[in-house]
Amino acid sequence: MFTKISKLTLALGLTFGLAACSGGEESSGQADSASVGDTVDYKITGIDPGAGIMKATSAAIEEYGLSEWELVEGSGAAMTAALKKAYDDEEPIIITGWTPHWMFSKFDLKYLEDSKGAYGEAEDIHSIARNGLAEDLPGVHKVLDQFHWTPDDMGVVMSAIQDGTSPEEAAAAWVEDNADKVAEWTKNAQPGNGEEVKLGYVSWDSEIASTNVISKVLKDLGYKVTISQVEAGPMWAGVADGSIDAHVAGWLPLTHADQYEKYEGKFEDLGANLEGAKTGLVVPKYMDIDSIEDLKE
Repeated sequence: MFTKISKLTLALGLTFGLAACSGGEESSGQADSASVGDTVDYKITGIDPGAGIMKATSAAIEEYGLSEWELVEGSGAAMTAALKKAYDDEEPIIITGWTPHWMFSKFDLKYLEDSKGAYGEAEDIHSIARNGLAEDLPGVHKVLDQFHWTPDDMGVVMSAIQDGTSPEEAAAAWVEDNADKVAEWTKNAQPGNGEEVKLGYVSWDSEIASTNVISKVLKDLGYKVTISQVEAGPMWAGVADGSIDAHVAGWLPLTHADQYEKYEGKFEDLGANLEGAKTGLVVPKYMDIDSIEDLKE
């Protein structure tokens, strides 16, 4: 009796085991056969609709023939929140990304290869001043003209903010720790005597960092600085009409190309304050995809 029961138990065990293996293989096969588009519902998670990267992504969708794909509008904060949720669960996600950005130090990410050059070459971030600033506030103009730092510098401030430090405190800490570099920016700059300075910025982590740093430097020099968060269009329009003295957030030659062309002649381009910025489609490295072309599969 014991032998018969044992044989029956073994047979049933093998039967259920084979069935489980068969089901598992089928599930895995179904997952493996799903296209990248299927796994993300053919959606690219974007940021605010006025951003240049959104226009570039819409153009990329057309250029690569991705007619089934949808670019989802939102904000920088919403995009990074969606990325964190997907990353924590190791789920697929495709976002509009750029560097410098703190997310590249927090998550293991990669750009999708852009063989058609839809996003252009690496960009620079420019300091843009209103016409007449050099005459009205020469000290401010001098600082903005001499302001230059690296993606690593910016990354320190962005990471501190992301870790919970206020933008003002993160900027102050960086200024204190980089006195030699700040001295280069303020060299021969006329000190202020409480004159008001208005700076605009877009709500991108990179621009929050740079604008708060420059604000701190100018305040330490004796100016009364107000910083205002606006969309890209109003930021450029404000400098053009003089309601904003300057911004240090001009992504060129691609991201803000429309604004640059629209208001050209109504502002002064002081040149790049940071080189090597980049935009494109970004995914976690655990995703088995390497190029924008792969989205068509």
